[in-house]
Amino acid sequence: MKETGIKKTKAQAGQYQAAAWLESTTEETTADEEASEDIRRLRPLTVLEHLSEASQPLTLAQLATMMRVPKSTLMRLLRAMEAQGYLLHMPAERGYVPGNRATTLALRMLRGSNIRRECRAVLRNLVRSLGETCNLTVPDAGRVLYVERIDTTAPLRMHLPPGTWVPMHCTASGKLFLASMPLLERRSILAQLQLTRHSPRTITDRRELEAELERIARRGVGIDNEEFVLGMVAVAVPVRGKDGNLVAAVACHAPTARRSLDEMLTSVPELRAAADAMARILSPAKE
Repeated sequence: MKETGIKKTKAQAGQYQAAAWLESTTEETTADEEASEDIRRLRPLTVLEHLSEASQPLTLAQLATMMRVPKSTLMRLLRAMEAQGYLLHMPAERGYVPGNRATTLALRMLRGSNIRRECRAVLRNLVRSLGETCNLTVPDAGRVLYVERIDTTAPLRMHLPPGTWVPMHCTASGKLFLASMPLLERRSILAQLQLTRHSPRTITDRRELEAELERIARRGVGIDNEEFVLGMVAVAVPVRGKDGNLVAAVACHAPTARRSLDEMLTSVPELRAAADAMARILSPAKE
């Protein structure tokens, strides 16, 4: 009888151990599935993060490689994000960039922060000094994005609110961004840009544009000599991060009825002072 009781006890212990192992395995599987589901839910943010860090549009294949996701799976997500305005698919299969809705969301988040208020204060002081509209711009996947802007009080001015994109090849900020890039990166982006003519002065010849960018690189000042809008001139100076790399630009534009390009260039020292102030806001020194 004792042997039978011992055998039953051992069998019951084995059953308990098996049940405990099965329960533990089930819990681990459930935890893994939940973690995997969390990663899937975060994929849209990962897509936007990759696109915001890229200097040019990213293709489906490039995003799939970066995210280690099958192209068929990622394509469904990209189409859904494009349909909702969070992505924009560039023509001629050039790839994806953040859409209007994503940019609007980013700007709204900035609007409620001290950083945006401090940037506006710098621009406001600059406009008071120069009397013309001033902007804070950043490169955005082969385009220029207006992050912040303070308009002149003069009646003749151009309306480009924050969140507006403008071309790189014919704007002061855009040409400055291109000129500041390493040569291989610049040529890669230029190869994908459509050099659309926006005015009779727009540079549409690639060799001529490359020569212009070399001049801007040496001078350290971007210029727009009525190349984007006929009758408007602009200058831009770099805002650099702690590592010395260009992260943004401070630009000023004016109608030629009030100021010539040469007159705008006399404002470069004040623009550089404002850019230094912007750098301290955007890349504060660690305490």
